[in-house]
Formats: sequence, C-alpha cells, structure tokens
Amino acid sequence: MISLKINGKVQQLDIAPDTPLLWALRDHLNMTGTKLGCGMALCGACTVHMNGTPVRSCSLPVSAVAGADIQTIETINSPAFNAVQQAWRDLDVVQCGYCQSGQIMSATALLQTNNNPTDEQIDAAMSGNLCRCATYHRIRAAIHQAADQLGEKV
Repeated sequence: MISLKINGKVQQLDIAPDTPLLWALRDHLNMTGTKLGCGMALCGACTVHMNGTPVRSCSLPVSAVAGADIQTIETINSPAFNAVQQAWRDLDVVQCGYCQSGQIMSATALLQTNNNPTDEQIDAAMSGNLCRCATYHRIRAAIHQAADQLGEKV
C-alpha cells in the first residue's frame, strides 16, 4: 500500500512502488488531466507539481513521491494559474491542446517564483515542454501577459 498526498488529500493506493505517478493518477485515481506523451520524461505532457516544482510524472515512481505534496491540473488554483489560464484564452494559445496541461503547469510554476520573467527565463522554464503544433511564440506571449496581469495586482 502506497500513501500519496494528491491535491491536498491523502490517497491510499494498492500499487507496486515502481508504478509511475502518471499511471497512479490516471488509472487509479481517475485524474486524466495529466497526459502521457513520450513516457520518457522528454516532452512535458505529464507535468505535475511536486512540492511546488514541476516534475515529469511518467517516469517518477510513486515510491519517490511518498510524503511529497503533488498538485495536478485538476485542482490547482492560484493567482499565477488563473492569470495563465486567462492569458491562454486571450491569446488563443491552444491548437490541438494535447500538451497544454503540462505547458500550463510549467508556466504556473515559473510565475509562482518569478512574476516578471525575461524571454530567456521563459524559454529555460518551458524547455522541457514540447508542442507538436509549435505554439511556442503564443505560449511565451501568454506567459508575459500573465506576468503583466500578476504585476498589476501587486
């Protein structure tokens, strides 16, 4: 039995310790907002927050996250997340949408620690998230807009 803290709730799962967190979320907890892309932690579609830091859930065994605070896109709610969501809508960032939950989780983590990132800082923070539709310029513009929105609230 593995005990995980997911979205503020302790979950007891009867799964093997080497089960990837992604499969615990999707198959055992029915949280399908986190996507499988490559299965090798290279594309970022499976990004969740572990203790506030973006991590790739497809290659992270549940045994490595026991005791950590895991946040998925299903329940994240913060000023940074809300600003990112609004900017994504305003700038029509999404094309096919498959990678977007991972993109949004990475962008939110960036803005929670840096509310005025440069292009270079955005590119570095988002470098582990791939977009087959190549909406990178819209993603960067949306992160800047979200940062501007957050700056107005200060």
